[in-house]
Amino acid sequence: MLTYMIKLTIHFYLALLLLNACKSKQETTSPIEEKITESVYASGIIKTKNQYQVFSAANGLIAEILVAEGDVVKKGDALIRLTNTAAQLNTDNARIALDYASVNANKEKLDEIKYSIDLAKTKLNNDALLLKRQQNLWNEQIGTRNDLDQRALAYKSSANNYEAAKLRYAEMQKQINFQQQQSHKNLQISKTIAGDYTIRSAVNGKVYNILKEKGEMVNTQTPIALIGDASNFMLELQVDEYDIARIQLGQKIVLSMDSHKGQVFEATVEKINPIMNERSKSFTIEAYFTKQPAVLYPNLTCEANIVIQQKEKTLTIPRNYLLEGDYVLLANKEKRKVTTGLKDYQKVEILNGLTIKDIILKPTP
Repeated sequence: MLTYMIKLTIHFYLALLLLNACKSKQETTSPIEEKITESVYASGIIKTKNQYQVFSAANGLIAEILVAEGDVVKKGDALIRLTNTAAQLNTDNARIALDYASVNANKEKLDEIKYSIDLAKTKLNNDALLLKRQQNLWNEQIGTRNDLDQRALAYKSSANNYEAAKLRYAEMQKQINFQQQQSHKNLQISKTIAGDYTIRSAVNGKVYNILKEKGEMVNTQTPIALIGDASNFMLELQVDEYDIARIQLGQKIVLSMDSHKGQVFEATVEKINPIMNERSKSFTIEAYFTKQPAVLYPNLTCEANIVIQQKEKTLTIPRNYLLEGDYVLLANKEKRKVTTGLKDYQKVEILNGLTIKDIILKPTP
């Protein structure tokens, strides 16, 4: 029995030594020549060109929805009408005020002042004749000085009355023109306000979503529809602030979408928005497909890699074989300094320090 226990113990220790030997054996690899691409990761959504949320310029109840989801509309087409009874009444009042302030409506007032001008002119002419006659009599020493002064005073009064009548006419014309222009502007304002109760499309495109129903209340702060280009789509990508300095216009993008499983598409960087989102610490990049998929919808998600640099043939090793400070561990346990170049998520380019004949060890955790 004792002998059996000794043998069992020996077998156990042999197995343990064998297991430790297997564990202590490190993985190795050698540099290889292959293609490497350095890229920056970005995520985002698909948007239609000119995609925008439709807002109302006025508060009110939806009286009529004039389009359906999927309809193609042109810029200026009516989408939704709101109840606008009060706005219509204001427009009618403004139109009445304009008619009342027009020149034709005030013709009687102008004619009355014209008549007073004619009377004042007639009296002026008559007083001028009487003054001249009285002056002739005075020259012949007929009459008194008082009679001459009275005629002169009457003439001067008539002249003043005539000028005053002309001034009243000119002032009345100015007043009527001002009231007419003011009423015309008020009518335009009322029409504009009434027009706000008809919500129109700002672009040519397709109605992708209607967010309200007939009878619902709308306001100026809540979107009521989504419209965008029916055929032209773009990418809106978010890039971390750590990587933004490496992004340039025209760079190639490789992307995938959950809606097109197993397919890879290409795009190009077209715009870099120059302000960072403080909440997400990211920048927004706009890009367009090199060849657009046949079927796309707004707000589809995508994952992308923006290509920074690419080499078709260069020496690489796995990234997890690289030690801190750009060192590698050779098979003879020697640590060697290397010069690195491009890096992707799995491998790193070796510019100097290794050859394809070298064998390197994978660092132990």
